This record gives sequence, structure tokens and C-alpha cells, in this order.
Amino acid sequence: MILVAGGTGTLGTRLLTRLTDRGLDVRAMSRNPDKAVPAKSDRVQVVSGDVRDARAVERAVAGVRTVVSAITGFGAAKDVSPHSVDWEGNANLIRAAKAAGVEHFILLSVCQAAPDHPIELFRMKHRAEDALRASGLAWTIVRPTAYMETWVGLLGDPLLHTGSTRIFGRGSNPINFVSASDIACLIDVAVADTTLRGATIEAGGPENVTMNGIVETFETITGAHGKVNHVPLPMMRVMSVLMKAINPTMGGLIEAAVVMDTRNMTFDASETRRRYPSIPVTRLADVIREGYAERAAPPAQ
Repeated sequence: MILVAGGTGTLGTRLLTRLTDRGLDVRAMSRNPDKAVPAKSDRVQVVSGDVRDARAVERAVAGVRTVVSAITGFGAAKDVSPHSVDWEGNANLIRAAKAAGVEHFILLSVCQAAPDHPIELFRMKHRAEDALRASGLAWTIVRPTAYMETWVGLLGDPLLHTGSTRIFGRGSNPINFVSASDIACLIDVAVADTTLRGATIEAGGPENVTMNGIVETFETITGAHGKVNHVPLPMMRVMSVLMKAINPTMGGLIEAAVVMDTRNMTFDASETRRRYPSIPVTRLADVIREGYAERAAPPAQ
């Protein structure tokens, strides 16, 4: 039995499908169990639980051999945060896994995770990494870049539904994006391949793309054109400070947007592809065509 904590998220839903397609039994833990994928439901045991609740975590971990933590508190509801989920929630999972005799713990971290990173999520993921390495468990850490599917939805869906979209900042800073489906494939490999235990794997996509570039590619493929509004950086810096006192979640999101618009967020994935040639290499245009197939024009021959 494999526990996937965060089994209803962007990555978790794709991972459940891959694991059950291989005939593996999976337990999906989520605060929103109704969102769990119905496919192969006979092999998916869905449990309602919050990783901040140590007792709930202990129940979810009981009887499993592998734990995959795909949880995050970034950009979630007001009552959660990277500190409470990505650090404290992961700490609960690690402690429970150790006590239950779990054989392997796979942690989804983030590329550029560091103790001094300006984004709280990256600091909390790094803290969880340290706790896992010190736990005595067999572990694998996967550090993906930003998910294409998330950002295509955030920037593209408003174009489809309202005729306009908003980019925080200039939108001209190159950022590496990776498909969540490719990361699900990588985790699937890590579940089976014992040589990846004790490995920290940096994983990214084949392209470094700007936010403006995501919108342009979306418009080209779907034909959904509209107004693109930019929130100026000076305004964002002020907003991030003001919002932290009123709505810390929103303040953190705006602060992260400032960093993503100004910091080097590029990544060269060639070494990862060389080491793990079985992992697909999905491009941004492919993600848009798959997610918006009813509007996408066929690729040029």
C-alpha cells in the first residue's frame, strides 16, 4: 500500500492514475476527499484527513509501505500556510512514517529550496528536507520547478471566461516550468527503483518561459485573445507588505510573484533527462493542447 498525501492536487491526481494503472494499491489522503480521481477506484482508498492533525496522519500511515508527500500550503485557504503544511504537516508525516516502520518516504519539495530563500514555501520545503534526511527513513526527494498546468490555468482560464487576464509584474522574467504529468512519472519510477533512495532529484521542463510567453502560447493555440493587464512591481511590493497584516496568504502570494518576476528562476533540465531517459519531456504547447483540446488547433506538420 502506498500513501499519497495531497492525493487530490495537481500532481496527486496524476500520480494516483499512474500508480493504479500499474496495479498498485493506493491510499489517498486529502482535506477534500470528494476530489479524488474515480479511475481505478477499486485500487484507491480515499481517506479524509489534515496533515496538521498528528492523529489523522498516524491513521493514514498505518499499514503502508511507501509514503509520497505531495502536500502544499502555498496559495491555499486562509487557515493554512507553508509553515503549517509544508513544514509542520510534513514533520507529522515523517514522524508517523518512522513510527509505523514505513520502508520509503518520497518528499515533493521545490527547485531552489533553501533556508534563506525569499519565498516562505521554499524555506519550509528545505526544512522538511532536512527533517527527512535526519529521520532514519529511506528517502527520495524530488525538487520540481513550477507546474505548467497550474500556471496555464491561472493565466489562460481568465482569457477564456472573461476575455482578460492579469500578470503580476512585467511578465518578462524567464522561468522554468515542468509538466506535473512528467513529475508523476518520475515519482512512479522512484517508487519502484530502490537505487533512487537517498537521492535528491532536481527536475524541470525543457523550456524556460516568461509569463508573457505562456499567455502568447495559450492565445496562439486556443485562439482565445483578450486584454493582458500587468500589475506594476512597485505596487506589488507595497501590496505584499500591507496584505500580510490583513491576509497573510494573499500577502505571501504577492511576495512570491515579486520574486518570480525578478529572480533567476531558470533551470537546465538536460542532466536530469540524461540520468532518467524514461521520463517524458512535455512542452508547454503540449500541455495547452491536452488541457484545452476542444479549442486547440492541430500542431503544424
